[in-house]
Amino acid sequence: MSLERPVVLDGGMSNALEDRGHDLSDALWSARLLKDAPDEIAAVHRGYYEAGAQVATTASYQASVVGFERAGIPRVEAEKLIADSVCIARQVRDELAADGRERWVAASVGPYGAMLADGSEYRGRYGVGAAALREFHRPRLELLIEAGPDLLAVETIPDLDEAEVLVELLDELGFPAWLSYSIDGAKTRAGQPLEDAFGVAARSTAVMSVGVNCCAPGDVQTAVEVAAAVTGKPVVAYPNSGEEWDAGGRRWTGGASDSTSLAQGWTAAGARFVGGCCRVGPADIQALAAAVN
Repeated sequence: MSLERPVVLDGGMSNALEDRGHDLSDALWSARLLKDAPDEIAAVHRGYYEAGAQVATTASYQASVVGFERAGIPRVEAEKLIADSVCIARQVRDELAADGRERWVAASVGPYGAMLADGSEYRGRYGVGAAALREFHRPRLELLIEAGPDLLAVETIPDLDEAEVLVELLDELGFPAWLSYSIDGAKTRAGQPLEDAFGVAARSTAVMSVGVNCCAPGDVQTAVEVAAAVTGKPVVAYPNSGEEWDAGGRRWTGGASDSTSLAQGWTAAGARFVGGCCRVGPADIQALAAAVN
């Protein structure tokens, strides 16, 4: 993967599926459609690729064996659905290969709080120890890696304690990944300084890029600068639309803002992977691709 020019990521999976008429209000969120409507997930990947994205992020953010089992899906089927998230994206990527453009698949690894479906991925501090976090994350990491993505997107991590567990696992597994925090201003969502948060991955051999996602666009510039200074690694940046998640009402609130005019500042500061997260759609990615390339 060449990083001479910025690599354009996709946008939000959930909002794109909702725009296609799907109700994602249950605890499984977009992962439910891995079982109920995999062709719709494929259509979203295709739409982002055609809009100019070079990376498709799989629909596995909310997917875990524990979460599927709570929804009544047996373990064997749950494990297959997690692997299917990668296979769906790879198939779409391969179908478009005739045009000669380089494209990649990043397997999404959401935080422990995403499985809880109570908004705690925007708070951290789950009240569980490192051993429980390892037990939760490792089987899913192994399932995703076995399915053959190009890299892992370890994303929306709110807490450097969880990041420490994930970085250790990634180095044990030896698979390339980016590590991306959800932040609020100059701190993680759990309140830790970004210098400390990014430092967790500075010596990692598996973590190829660090950065932020699902945050306000206005918080990205400083975070990119800090990530580059602390780690010396390429930076990943893909904020949400600027709206805020209301966990109680399970809806987004507030006004949206446009990242396009800010993206060149991010790339100048060291961002080599840029895209969008929740509430950012294909038209936004098309505009972003034009702005950075």
